[in-house]
Amino acid sequence: MAYDHLAHHLALLQHLRTILVALGEAEQILDDSHALYLERYDELLNELPNDPESSLYLGQDLISQIFHRYPQIAHLVPRDLLWFFGGDCLHYMPDEEIDLYQSLDERRYQAEENGEPFDWQQEKQLLAMPTQGSTH
Repeated sequence: MAYDHLAHHLALLQHLRTILVALGEAEQILDDSHALYLERYDELLNELPNDPESSLYLGQDLISQIFHRYPQIAHLVPRDLLWFFGGDCLHYMPDEEIDLYQSLDERRYQAEENGEPFDWQQEKQLLAMPTQGSTH
């Protein structure tokens, strides 16, 4: 089965949406702007498959807002989404993690160019493994 980069990130966005909805249902949000935030989030989910490039700014904005609006769930934001949207989202990633994702993207592009299969999760695990001889 071929790796679908966009489908992977849409699935992560859907999962994050369930967390956001649960947060609202648990009445942990004190203002009415949560419903408006979810409307914009749904707009992203609808627009991203049709026009990924122009949806990046909305995605950056919405994902960055989670860190400010909902700090109690910030640790649940998939790191893949931070890298996917880039821009301001990269401020929430340490340099080492950015390096890891950059290498991962380079491997993905190389595999696509060569018509080879690519498993994002497996490659991410391989890159995250400590190198031989490292001591921690």
